[in-house]
Amino acid sequence: MKLKSKIHLYSTLLMLLILIITNVGIYLIYSQNTYETELQQLRAESEILVHALSQMTESTNPATILRAYSPANGAVRIVNTLGEIEVEVNTTDRVDAVKVQEVTAETQEVNTINGSKMLTLSIPIIDSSGAISQLQVIQVLTDVERNLNELMLILISITLVGTIPILISSIVLGKLVTQPIQKLIGTMKHIQNSGSYEQIKTTDHRKDELAQLEHTFNDTMILLERNYKKQEQFVSDASHELKTPLTVIESYASLVNRRGISDPKIIQEATQAILQESVRMREMIEQMLQLARYDEELVINRQATDLLKVIEQTLRSMKQAYHREFNLIVDPSFETLIYKTDEQKLKQLLFIFLDNARKYSEEEVDLYITETPNFIKIAITDKGIGIPSEAIPQVFDRFYRVDEARNRKTGGTGLGLSLAKEIAKGLNINLNIISVLNVGTTITLELEKK
Repeated sequence: MKLKSKIHLYSTLLMLLILIITNVGIYLIYSQNTYETELQQLRAESEILVHALSQMTESTNPATILRAYSPANGAVRIVNTLGEIEVEVNTTDRVDAVKVQEVTAETQEVNTINGSKMLTLSIPIIDSSGAISQLQVIQVLTDVERNLNELMLILISITLVGTIPILISSIVLGKLVTQPIQKLIGTMKHIQNSGSYEQIKTTDHRKDELAQLEHTFNDTMILLERNYKKQEQFVSDASHELKTPLTVIESYASLVNRRGISDPKIIQEATQAILQESVRMREMIEQMLQLARYDEELVINRQATDLLKVIEQTLRSMKQAYHREFNLIVDPSFETLIYKTDEQKLKQLLFIFLDNARKYSEEEVDLYITETPNFIKIAITDKGIGIPSEAIPQVFDRFYRVDEARNRKTGGTGLGLSLAKEIAKGLNINLNIISVLNVGTTITLELEKK
């Protein structure tokens, strides 16, 4: 069963059930109040009759008094303790079937006798001689039955007539609920058939959950399309970048195969080139895998870290690895030594920027530490070839190279700064680049104080 059919069926049944329960409740309440009202009226008249009977003399005929207070459609009886009727005034034949009550306590009941509802009220009385008897007043509820039957017919008619707007409202409700869903299904089928990332047209005036569903679907399509394009570009760039070192390796291997046996210089040149390209390809693959992992989830383990100690260890490792000078310059106003961060991720970030500065500068690399009220700033400055101003916004893009030739010379993969961007994002570190051609580049890491 389709959702629209379910909405039609269940909403109709529910509204009908509510309407029926409401009408039944109205009928029961009205009938109960009606019977209660009749009982109160009959009790009031009976009390007056009991008082009149208590005031009568021996010469007074009880039937006269009973006739004066007899119900218009019923009967009045005086019954002795033996259950015998002493006096009776009857205004209808339908009360003859009502049994005499052999009780002395006050009772009241509603019975159906010969198809007629009757209200019977029995009240003990004491006559002038002191004898105890019982006054029995019977009221045939013909008018009450007629009114209740009319009410029942009215309520049934209301139920039947009310079915029409209930059906109409269920259809409208089903359409309102399912129309956006049908539109969503249609769009998804079109996407499935065409392979596109089509979005649903939304309206600004709707603020309900279905509108939220539409906006969420559109946001998901935007995200999927963006990720697909990134993936497509990434695969394309990776294929291109890996093709180049493989071509170099293949060319030198072919050269060695043809002429290397008789020429040691060719073997030496080819071996160096193959080794260099193999190392570069390995680094590229490792960085690609790291970036892929960071795209999925970057786990940050923040702990209290001694910043100066971490920076000094990093610079010491760079000096030993590359036999270059890396200078640490600490501002005298710097006071924050302990900072909560991921030590290993911070070291990796510093290694990337220091290694990048080393590659493009033959001179010393300086690292400055300063402090502001809101940030701790770590600035890495080189005196290298610099970056053109128009290229600075793209330096963090994957596989982007400012100059293809210089990256081949330095062995760059075009992924280091992209990896650094992802790490900095995970550590909540802001990155700023200032560069001047043939003067140098400064990359500043801003660690926010908390």
